[in-house]
Amino acid sequence: MRSPPPPEGPPNSASRKPGFDKPVELFHDRFVLDALYPLLRSGLFCLKPETAHHLSMAALRSAEKCAVLGLLFPPHIASLPIEIMGLKFPNRLGLAAGLDKAGDTIDALGRLGFGCVEIGTFTPRPQAGNPQPRVFRLIPQAALINRMGFNNPGIDVGVANARKSKSFRGIVGINIGKNKDTPNENAAADYLDCLRKAYPVADYIAVNLSSPNTPGLRDLQGADASARLLDILKAEQHALAEIHGKRVPLLFKVAPDLDDAHIRDLSRVFLDGGLDGLIATNTTLDRDAVASHPRAGEAGGLSGSPLMQKSTEVLRAFASHLDGRIPIIGVGGISHIEDAREKIQAGASLVQIYTSFIYQGPKLVRDLARAL
Repeated sequence: MRSPPPPEGPPNSASRKPGFDKPVELFHDRFVLDALYPLLRSGLFCLKPETAHHLSMAALRSAEKCAVLGLLFPPHIASLPIEIMGLKFPNRLGLAAGLDKAGDTIDALGRLGFGCVEIGTFTPRPQAGNPQPRVFRLIPQAALINRMGFNNPGIDVGVANARKSKSFRGIVGINIGKNKDTPNENAAADYLDCLRKAYPVADYIAVNLSSPNTPGLRDLQGADASARLLDILKAEQHALAEIHGKRVPLLFKVAPDLDDAHIRDLSRVFLDGGLDGLIATNTTLDRDAVASHPRAGEAGGLSGSPLMQKSTEVLRAFASHLDGRIPIIGVGGISHIEDAREKIQAGASLVQIYTSFIYQGPKLVRDLARAL
């Protein structure tokens, strides 16, 4: 399991300096987050998206090791914990899978204010992903198109990295998938391999059935295919709970490109199969919201602001069918506090962000964590 965090000091002890009446946190929120990140983003956006990503993640890890993040981001955020799936989340805001693909930046990301960090997607064997270029910015729409293809170091490395997390006091989810060259008829074996290895370390495990960038993966969202996979994974979850003496919730992550009949059928599968939680949604293949952009024709999944309405409609439909019996994590297009509240009103218990974090930076994280 992950290393336990160090004990907390007195409330706000890290956020005050002699001679100042207000917490240092407020100073940094106003000046560093408001002024510095847009300048940093301008520089990063001059780079290729993947180069900017790797540079940013490395900088976060270095800042955490040097305690710089501890100065800029005191750990105490005014927020209310919430218990879902038997887990106590420090706040309702999480980081969606796909940003920390190696699981080696958990502590730094947690320092920014996320109550939950979902790492991966991990596959049984390391995977290079699709050929580059495979990420494209649609800046006027505050969106991204990606066709990464589950590039990751493999589940063994991901779990080893997660074990090294020391200071993060929130929830760590591990997102798992199948290798690209594994046929769908053998997909369950890949998911089982990842489930067994992730189980001792993860707070929850998310089964990714919905990335559009692994050929045939979304076929596993069919009602019959999902039911078979869920039965296999739930049986293994029960066995692992006996072995490890703890129960790790199992979630499925679904696409936004589902019609009402499909949502109804999947909801019945999830209820009958005892799914612990649902993540709604992944990226979309729909380009209607960005049709005017010259990059709209790029293959891959669209994320960011244009996904908000479509994703929320799917979330709302699932919530109607599940009737509160399975908690939902809402993700897709959240760019403002109002978006996050709309997801919760539609039926989400928790929310996650990704693309808006890239466009708006750490201030969005702390604003959402406080507001929710």
